[in-house]
Amino acid sequence: MLRPTSTPEARPGPDVPPVLTPVYPAADHPVPEHPTPARRRNIALVAHDNMKDDLLDWAQYNARVLGQHHLFATGTTGSLVEAQLGLPVTRFLSGPLGGDQQLGAAIAAGGIDLLLFFWDPLEPQPHDPDVRALLRIAVVWNVVVASNRASADYVISSPLLTNDYEASRPVYDRPSTARRPR
Repeated sequence: MLRPTSTPEARPGPDVPPVLTPVYPAADHPVPEHPTPARRRNIALVAHDNMKDDLLDWAQYNARVLGQHHLFATGTTGSLVEAQLGLPVTRFLSGPLGGDQQLGAAIAAGGIDLLLFFWDPLEPQPHDPDVRALLRIAVVWNVVVASNRASADYVISSPLLTNDYEASRPVYDRPSTARRPR
């Protein structure tokens, strides 16, 4: 099993295979040039079943940018991204089988910079508590979350993605809120 970690020596290094040149949807829609990032980000990709095609289309269009970063994903989504884009992906278990929780642990450990989670707002999920916990932990640790194409487009095109910007991690140094016996 692959386990993400926040230690730099355990993250993929410069020996990551070269990126395949993607095919973009239309010649009249220019692909923006992106500078080589000052720091490679750890980007997590997650999509519910009804949203996988949407995420894959978006990822295909942005393959050049995604290829400059370390990619993480839950089970099936990771397999599909690897197969369709030819990019290396560190995969967790499938979301309903614990992958959402594994990804949440990676976020809490400081191992994920950006969560692209295309979730389906119209379809109830059997693992909704895990989904809510994942989104909650991303907010707790101040990790950027994009939940659809529009928000993902804004995030991926931000100049903060390619510079040495470091999001602040909150410090939770406070007493326990558990009740003490009297």
